[in-house]
Parts: sequence; structure tokens; C-alpha cells
Amino acid sequence: MIRKLVGNKQMLTREEIINVATLARIGVSEKDVENYQHDLSAILDYFKKLDELDVADVEPIGHITGMQNRFRNDSNDDFGKLGKEEIMKNAPETKDGFIKVKSVL
Repeated sequence: MIRKLVGNKQMLTREEIINVATLARIGVSEKDVENYQHDLSAILDYFKKLDELDVADVEPIGHITGMQNRFRNDSNDDFGKLGKEEIMKNAPETKDGFIKVKSVL
């Protein structure tokens, strides 16, 4: 598709905007098409600027603080202040030492 130039920036075509809207399953009016042409073109131009950055010496990171997740040990004997018998006594229905609940699926 032929994109028109606005200043030194390429503008998405009307057909491209309608195609994106169709893929996203959203309806767009003619006014929306014009607005999205400007907005999405500006976003894509920003990504072009990011492509120009030299990140060869930057190490990838998974988490900005460097902290690791801390989880408690998963054990079945930690019932807090209530004992297992107290919890089972308060359950509406039990079976073989477990609390019986309605099916989820």
C-alpha cells in the first residue's frame, strides 16, 4: 500500500487502519479512521526512533529491582491458629479428610 508523507513522517493508509480495526474486532467511523491514522502513525514513528538506539552493550534484565521472589514453604500442616479438626468441623461437607466443594468446571 502507498503511504502518504506528512512532513517527514509516513502516515498509515485508511485501508491499514480499517484492517487493524477489523483484526481487533472494533468498529471505526470515518472520523475515527482519521484520528487513528495520526495516532498510530505517531506511535510507529516513536518505535522507529527506538530502533535507532545502540543497545549492544546493554544487558537484558527480567526485573528492574533485581530482587527474587520469596515464597513461604508450601506445607499442608500449617493451619494457623485453628487446628485441622477445627477447620474440618466448620466445613459444610468433608470427605476422606478433605473439604468437599462444588465442581468448578
